[in-house]
Amino acid sequence: MPAEATRRQGGARQRILEAAARRFYADGVSATGIDAITAEAGVAKMSLYNNFDSKAALVEAYLEARHEEWLGLFRARAASAAGPAERVLAVFDAYLDHAGAAYEHGFRGCGLLNAAAELPSDAPGRRAVRAHKEEVERLLLDGVRELVDPARAEHVAEHLAFLLEGAMARAGLEGSDQRLRDARRIAAELIVER
Repeated sequence: MPAEATRRQGGARQRILEAAARRFYADGVSATGIDAITAEAGVAKMSLYNNFDSKAALVEAYLEARHEEWLGLFRARAASAAGPAERVLAVFDAYLDHAGAAYEHGFRGCGLLNAAAELPSDAPGRRAVRAHKEEVERLLLDGVRELVDPARAEHVAEHLAFLLEGAMARAGLEGSDQRLRDARRIAAELIVER
């Protein structure tokens, strides 16, 4: 394939992913049809199928891209953290950064969990979301291990993960990042007390 055709195809793939991300987050995975995605991306339906085997493959790619986007936010926050407590709080800050993004219909909570709620229990996309949440908990654990008795570190990290997920669910329901801000404050109090 000539370089120009490869570049155009790569551009189409990116436009499709970006359009899918906007539509899946705003309208839901099930409610978003291929026609809506291709129209928003400005590509032919065949272009979508040249880049993704199916809508399920597009959903998986969306979930992976969303995960990578969040990891980028976390890494940027963690890079400027002054110590383990700030690295733990960087996880909360990355969620706040995501919540602060400009969404078409406002903030609706975790896009990964929203998508997972619509997928069958055995869908690869659900496994991808679970892997993301497990990685978030591991990142919390990495910082917590430096702050508490190692015998309690997993327990504390699990509590922080539950605090974060509960706050994200409430923030999504309320359409505001205030619950995430509250969770960050509570997390800071918990890890400083230890």
